[in-house]
Amino acid sequence: MKIVAMVGANRKDSYNMHLVKYMQKRYTDKLEIEILPIDQLPMYNQDDEMDPPALVKEIREKIKNSDGILFATPEYNASISAVLKNAIDWFSRVEKVMINKPAMIVGASMGALGTVKAQMQLRQILNAPGVSTLTLPGNEVFVGSVHEKIDQNGVLTDEPTIQFIDMVIDNYIDWIEKTKVYS
Repeated sequence: MKIVAMVGANRKDSYNMHLVKYMQKRYTDKLEIEILPIDQLPMYNQDDEMDPPALVKEIREKIKNSDGILFATPEYNASISAVLKNAIDWFSRVEKVMINKPAMIVGASMGALGTVKAQMQLRQILNAPGVSTLTLPGNEVFVGSVHEKIDQNGVLTDEPTIQFIDMVIDNYIDWIEKTKVYS
């Protein structure tokens, strides 16, 4: 299964990027996860949406041809990042390539609650008309105190967290199969 990942952080040593890269390696036998360069997108501008930059067109095609979308969100001031919101704005207009795409959300932060508030907001956004992803219900992945759960190379080492994500990945694959009828 081909999954595209939108990582809503542009920090060089992003915990969310580390988490997605870990997932990319760990689940290579189940999923082909491609990390989209959404941090390189220009700011969304309605004046440009009918003739968008080449990068927008390239990413749009990758989303269109994917089996699902993995969203990794940091939490900035109890919200999602501008990087992630900008990407959602680009791909929910004109060619609305996220509609009915099975989506999974993960998030990591140094706080105890992970990215609970950002994920709540992201679920609301992903349910908006024009976006309308089929978000995996009941499988929230909040990796709190992430700095204590990864090693110096950014590899997740916390066994209970790994086991939980293993279970959610299996649920996500099942979700993709169940939602294919809507694609």
